[in-house]
Amino acid sequence: MNNALLNKRYTIKAFDQKGSRPIELAHPENMSPHPLSFLELPFDPEYSLYNNRMTPEHLNNITPDEQYWAIRRDVILRNTGEFPVQISGKDARKFANYIFAGRNIFNYKVGRCSYQFACYIDGGMITDGVLLHLADDKLWMAQADGEIFKWYLAHSKDFEVKISDPNVFVSQIQGPKSMKLLEDLIDDEMPNPWKYFDIATVNICGDPVIITRTGFSNELGWEIYLQPENKIEEIGELIMKKGKKYNIALTGTPVFRARRIEAGLLSAGNDFDKNTNPFQAGLSKFIDFEKGDFIGRDILLKSNKDRLVWGMRVRKGIAKKGRFVFKNSKSIGKICSSTWSPYQECGVCIVRLDEESFFNEKEVEVEGIDGEIYSAQLCSLPMIDKERLIVTGKSNKIPNEPKPWEG
Repeated sequence: MNNALLNKRYTIKAFDQKGSRPIELAHPENMSPHPLSFLELPFDPEYSLYNNRMTPEHLNNITPDEQYWAIRRDVILRNTGEFPVQISGKDARKFANYIFAGRNIFNYKVGRCSYQFACYIDGGMITDGVLLHLADDKLWMAQADGEIFKWYLAHSKDFEVKISDPNVFVSQIQGPKSMKLLEDLIDDEMPNPWKYFDIATVNICGDPVIITRTGFSNELGWEIYLQPENKIEEIGELIMKKGKKYNIALTGTPVFRARRIEAGLLSAGNDFDKNTNPFQAGLSKFIDFEKGDFIGRDILLKSNKDRLVWGMRVRKGIAKKGRFVFKNSKSIGKICSSTWSPYQECGVCIVRLDEESFFNEKEVEVEGIDGEIYSAQLCSLPMIDKERLIVTGKSNKIPNEPKPWEG
């Protein structure tokens, strides 16, 4: 591809509509703004597409490092591109068990969430997400980026199910002060129980809304599922108003980039794709071969079980994405996600190696975004908070300063 194209970045911008004539493509279905995007407009937002939904990539009032520290020390609001798809009907759970290669749906009670992922027939991964168990006959799959709606439809003919778009948008409220903010927002008492991966219905602005104890940061937090009948603008404004007490920051995608890499949370389409199976992605613990048939099961049973996806820290630089990780001048894998960690003060990455044995090499070299060569070290994931004490609420330790990696 021409370098003139490669050296540019591409974005979606909001402009005032001019003229009185209708513009058919002003709000196409494949480029939907989040209903709380109006909160971002004062900050000259730039958007990227995620599930054909606009998600903020850049806001002019806050840097990526400031976003990182906001989620680690205070609280943030991020309007996501997650896409909840509704699976309803008598066979909802049976169908979901067949579609998803993850844990047995029937082992989860109503009011809980589960992490799930779907595979093609050859075991390659389509996407992943959080499945909300709302009722025995009603599930919401809040999926990461990827086309799977038509996949559901194509495999639903032998099941009594309905696949639909409930027009629900998801916002994430994350950080050590997120639960204090929730307590101030709701009209009644805090949910009880309110464990990690729980679902609750609470009243905000006199309006019942669905929230979950989930997120994409591995920090303490919750997500709100905004339905068309909710007082969405009023709720969004209240979150920001009440959040001032806790130094709330309105953020974009960069808020999670370093934190989710440190946590080992994989990005669909980047860290895994159709050519990656769950074993290679390090997700073997989630596969349940005993639950019965599911798409990809036969191939996965016979497939190589080697893990290829790992973490990596880079000394004094940020690695370039692509096949730029080397051992003895030979490329040994692909750098899938990469950024700078303000906490560890080093580059952090998720890499997909060509062979599991390469992980034993540990010390490697990478090409940086500046074209220079840097030394790096492969590592297991997560990089920090390995016991996941923060996200489960068992630790309230807040980092007041960086803790440089000593590798």
